[in-house]
Amino acid sequence: MTGFFTKKETQSTVRPDGKVRSCHACGLYRNVLSPRMQPYGKFRKGILNVGEAPGETEDRRGKPWQGKAGALLRETYRRLGIDLFEDCLNINAVSCRPMQGKRNRTPTNFEIECCRKNVLEVIKQYKPKVIVLFGNIPVQSLIGYRWKKDLGGINKWRGWCIPDQDFNAWICPTFHPSFIMRSNAQELITVWEQDLERAFKMTDKEFPKYKEPNVQEITDLSILESIPHGSFTTFDYETTGLKPYVEGHKIICTSIAINEDEGYVFMMPEEEEQLLYFKNFLKNRHLKKGAHNMKFEELWSWKCLNTRVKGWEWDGMLAAHELDNRKGITGLKFQTYINFGVVDYSSEVDKWMQGEDSKNANSMNKLLELVKTQKGKQLLLTYCGRDSVYEYRLAMKQMNVIQ
Repeated sequence: MTGFFTKKETQSTVRPDGKVRSCHACGLYRNVLSPRMQPYGKFRKGILNVGEAPGETEDRRGKPWQGKAGALLRETYRRLGIDLFEDCLNINAVSCRPMQGKRNRTPTNFEIECCRKNVLEVIKQYKPKVIVLFGNIPVQSLIGYRWKKDLGGINKWRGWCIPDQDFNAWICPTFHPSFIMRSNAQELITVWEQDLERAFKMTDKEFPKYKEPNVQEITDLSILESIPHGSFTTFDYETTGLKPYVEGHKIICTSIAINEDEGYVFMMPEEEEQLLYFKNFLKNRHLKKGAHNMKFEELWSWKCLNTRVKGWEWDGMLAAHELDNRKGITGLKFQTYINFGVVDYSSEVDKWMQGEDSKNANSMNKLLELVKTQKGKQLLLTYCGRDSVYEYRLAMKQMNVIQ
C-alpha cells in the first residue's frame, strides 16, 4: 500500500476550524504607534527570530528588539558570533503592541490567530534556514495550529532543533529573553545560550528530507518468513482499547517495519494458518524487535494471541526518556515531529481511538466501527503503517545517539 493520507488541501493555515481572522477583526493596529510592524534585519545567515509582540519601546521606534530584552538578545547573539540585525530577520508572533491601559500585556489567542497569516507569509517569502521561537506565544503561533494534541509550554519545546517538513526549516524554540532577565539564574542563562548555539549550528547543516513511508498491505502473511534472521524490525498494533482485560477486546491490525522506509501492514487474520505465520514472527528470537512502549505489544500478544514475544531489542519510549527526562515528550507523535519534522499524521484516526469511558483503561474505542467501511479500513492501515516506520527511524536515530 503506497501513498499515505496527507493534510486535507482545505485545511486552514490560520485556524484549525477553518475560520479566517484578519487585522480588521483584531483591531490592535488602531491604537498603536507602529501598526503592522514590518520584518527588520538583513537576513545574511538565513535566521528568522520570532518574538512575542512589540513592547512600548519597539512600538515607539518601529523595530523589534529595542528594549532591555532586545539589548540582552543582541549582546548574547554577538558573543555567539551572530549579529541580530545583520545576520537575522526579526518579527513577532503578533505584529502590533498589545496593551492594557498604557502597559504591555500578553497577546490573546484571538490576536495570535489573526496575526498568524503574517508570520506564515514572511516564512514563505524569505524561506529561512532556521526559525528561532522565543517563548510560548511564537510556539503557539507556528506549531500550535498544526499540533492536534496537548501543546504544552516552552519548557516542553525548548532545546529541540526540529526539521519541520512543512516549512523546510529548522524550528528551534527557546526561552524569551525577558524571562531570562526576570529569572537571572546562571543555570538558566547557560541552558538558554546552549539552545541558541545549537540553533545557530543548524545554518550550516543540510536540511533533511525524508521519504514517504512505503508500507505494503498484505493478506498472505507467509511473506514474513522471508525477513532475514538477524534483521531488526519494529511492529505496532492497533487495538480496541488500551488494555485487553475485558471480553471483546482484540487486535485489529498490525504493521511491521523492515527498514527506515518500508514495511508490511495487515488486518489481524482469522484463519489459523495465516495467524500462525505472524505468531512465528513474534516467537522468532532471531528477529530483533522494537516498539514504542513495548509492554503494550507484549501484553496484547499474550492476552489475544497467547504468544510471548521473543527477541525484544529496543523500546523507543524508554530510550526517549533516557535521552531527555522531561514530561510529555516521550510519545511517538511528539518524537516523530521533533526528530523528523512530521507534525501530524494521526488526527483523522484519533477521534476513533477514544474510549467510551475516559477513566477506564479497559473501555472499548470506536476503531471496529471505523473499519466497517473500506475507506475507514485504509485510513487505519495507513496510520498503523506509519507508526511502525517512524518507530524504526526513531530507534535507528536513538541507537546512534546513545552509542
